[in-house]
Amino acid sequence: MLKRIRTPLLLTWLALLAGLPALAAIEERSFDTPEQQERYQHLADELRCPLCLNANLSGSDAPIAADLREQIYEQIMAGRSDAEIIDFMTTRYGEFILYRPPVNPGTALLWFGPPILLLLGFFIIRRSAKSAADTDVADLSSEESRKLATYLSDRKS
Repeated sequence: MLKRIRTPLLLTWLALLAGLPALAAIEERSFDTPEQQERYQHLADELRCPLCLNANLSGSDAPIAADLREQIYEQIMAGRSDAEIIDFMTTRYGEFILYRPPVNPGTALLWFGPPILLLLGFFIIRRSAKSAADTDVADLSSEESRKLATYLSDRKS
């Protein structure tokens, strides 16, 4: 009898717990123009959450991301340009907040390192393949040539 009562109660609690994410706050913002809404979405997509690893502000549910989205909204509504908002965020959180940091001496390795490493790897592989192809039987000593000939004739037999 007690087991029959516990099962529906347990299922009810599990259903309630499963529905908790649906109760999370949904940010609803009202903009004066569709352009403001597009700017807001663009900035929230272009700026990185300072707490999360590789998540933008629009995709993060961290409290700091919600605060930064609110800051973007307030600045858009105050009439600030995208550049001013990005400058504000960069001054406050550093270049880490930018998904595409500007090219400068501090970020040159970030921008140019991968292509340079790729080209370097290509030339190393090409050089090693070429040197392997250049190794010819003529470069073998007479002793090595004799051993090779013996090996090949034994193999054919």
